[in-house]
Amino acid sequence: MNQPTSESREEILAFLRQHQPFRDMGAFALNALAGKLTPLEIASGQFILTPGEVPPDLFIIASGRVQARLAGDVSLLDPPLYELEPGQAFPLAAVAAKRPSIAIYSAVDAVRVWRLASADFSELLFSSCEFNRFVLDHVAGLLDQARHQIELQFGQRNADQQSLNSQLSTFLRPNVISVAAQTPIRRTIDTMVQAKVGSVVIADADNRPLGIFTQSDAIRRVVAADYPATAPVEEVMTSPVATISAHATAYDAMLAMATHGIRHLVIVDADDRVAGVVSERDLFAMQRIGLRNVRKVISAANTIEDLAQAAADVRRLCLNMLNQGVSAEKLTQFISGLNDSLTRRVIEISLLHHDLFGLDWAWLAFGSEGRDEQTFSTDQDNGIIFVCPDFADRDALQLRFLDFAREVNEGLARCGFPLCKGNIMASNPQWCLTQDEWQGCFTQWIRTPEPEALLNATIFFDFRTLYGNDALAKALRKWLLDMTANAKLFLRFMAENAVKATPPLGMIRDFVFDSHAEFPHTLDLKAYGARPFVDAARIIALASGIPHSSTVERLRAAASQGKLGGDDINAVIEAFFFIQQLRLRNQRAGTPPGAENRVNPDTLNELDRQVLKESFKQAKRLQSRLQLEYRL
Repeated sequence: MNQPTSESREEILAFLRQHQPFRDMGAFALNALAGKLTPLEIASGQFILTPGEVPPDLFIIASGRVQARLAGDVSLLDPPLYELEPGQAFPLAAVAAKRPSIAIYSAVDAVRVWRLASADFSELLFSSCEFNRFVLDHVAGLLDQARHQIELQFGQRNADQQSLNSQLSTFLRPNVISVAAQTPIRRTIDTMVQAKVGSVVIADADNRPLGIFTQSDAIRRVVAADYPATAPVEEVMTSPVATISAHATAYDAMLAMATHGIRHLVIVDADDRVAGVVSERDLFAMQRIGLRNVRKVISAANTIEDLAQAAADVRRLCLNMLNQGVSAEKLTQFISGLNDSLTRRVIEISLLHHDLFGLDWAWLAFGSEGRDEQTFSTDQDNGIIFVCPDFADRDALQLRFLDFAREVNEGLARCGFPLCKGNIMASNPQWCLTQDEWQGCFTQWIRTPEPEALLNATIFFDFRTLYGNDALAKALRKWLLDMTANAKLFLRFMAENAVKATPPLGMIRDFVFDSHAEFPHTLDLKAYGARPFVDAARIIALASGIPHSSTVERLRAAASQGKLGGDDINAVIEAFFFIQQLRLRNQRAGTPPGAENRVNPDTLNELDRQVLKESFKQAKRLQSRLQLEYRL
């Protein structure tokens, strides 16, 4: 039974000031928090919080240890998930999202906690930016921890290969290595070496697992501790052992490892007998096969039809990754990387039909592809830069490149990359130019910053090489940065144009909606969410000589040069990627045309609404920096 205790506010404040995030909170917010806390005492073994409490309250541990276990069927992870110590709070993610806790929290020994009611938590989330930041970082950390393994290597959902949804029973190894508890440590290690395995299961006479002994255990508990090798292995094994059903999926195993901070799970059958072991390395290998197969299909394709099928596989794989919660940063990089491979292979196939041997040229990507920021909905923005030898006819040479580019553009369209409605493609003579001609275009836009010129700059100044001689693009980039370093008027016009895309933050309401007839009560995440970050990063890069084309790389480089003042660059980048994540969610199959980048904030949970609001605030801060820099 929870018993209230009596503690002064001064005692509570003194304790809170020793722990994050409370010690970084302003005095007003900290006093407000202390005034809302209710002290409680919980006896050893008693429950503090269960999933039945909705919405759950927040608990801050004052003394003692708190244990968390998965609720419901705990066969996946019988041992405690983790233990919490004084100064830590739980369950942050559940309280923030106003959903039931997925774990049962109980007192390991006598525990004192302070309880913060759910309503008071929401009020504090609004009033303290330090507390808000801590909650968001904590939730992001949980997601990153749980999905870290997924983000390292991605699987493909093909019938002929395993995926994260494959049952563990599909890749059990025969003759699982297990030993008795009294087996000497030396003989156990010899068994591992001979079998070439990284772990052995310690089982009882009925083949039920008692523990596990791994290479890591051998190093830490035997070698480093100089433990006698003649001792029985049960003295140094990890026990109790984390087990998982053979009917569980690879994703369940991956999540269990990430959550529990372990690298091995013992697979058990319906009678809880040892059926196998799944390791972190096993899951990594399975995922590498998936990624490698996608790349192999692309590189081995000999026709555009083959590539079109590979492109469909790429999209299915990326959607699978999105559904598994992969971060926007990893996902956009992954999409861009595979799209680059597809484009290069289309170019290679097309080159077989055109004689461009010996010519110096490069295929350039512009816009989101040039920035490595492609989402699911993307069309073509590309061009060609070529060198015209003194003895060659420039127009005749351009015609050869245009004929080649036309085939590439059409091939890309067949692979699912729509032709650009604005005709910003290499098959357009305007964008198939020599280096001098590209410099001429850029010079005209910089010296005559009219609306169309500013629009062109937002597209064409974000370029990178996808195929051919990258030195041509690097030389063009260096020339461009030399030009813009002193083009104050042009940069001012760009900044003035950039701050017009104001993030939709309201003075009274959370958000302000544009007057979109077809999709009312929605926010345009591209025009008023991602664009402010992209535009600000571009202007800062052009003014500071930063050679990167990626928005995030530009921001990080600017921060390292001190161009962003005291801004928290990580908060800015996280805000950008959160908006990108919402855009990716919206671009799944079934989204109505025109709504790919729009979101109704009422459909978001409270935490996502707050993160979106904070993300818009970060975009607004970047715009304010431009306004201050260029006196707008």
